[in-house]
Amino acid sequence: MTAQLSWQLRQNILLLQGDLNRETLLPLWQQSGALLVGIHCINVAQLQRVDSSGLALLVHLQQRSHQHGTTLTISGISEQLATLVKLYNLQQIISIY
Repeated sequence: MTAQLSWQLRQNILLLQGDLNRETLLPLWQQSGALLVGIHCINVAQLQRVDSSGLALLVHLQQRSHQHGTTLTISGISEQLATLVKLYNLQQIISIY
C-alpha cells in the first residue's frame, strides 16, 4: 500500500491526514505558500505516521510563518511525533501539549 497525504482547510486550520514523510511531503511543500495564507494552526491529529522529513517540514513551515510575522501552532501531536520532537530537542520550536 502506498503512503498518502491529504489535507483540508477549515477556516484558519490546515488539517493533515495520512502519512507525512519523505515520500508524501512534496505536494504539500509545493503548495505550502498558498495553503498557509491565513492559517494559524496545522492540526496533525489524523496523521498516522510522521518521519524526520515530515518533522523538518513542520519546523520549516513554523519558521516561515514566524518570518512573515504570524504565529503557526501545531496541534493534535501524537505520542510518536512528540517523541521525534524530543529526540531532536525541538520542544522550544514545536510545543508539545
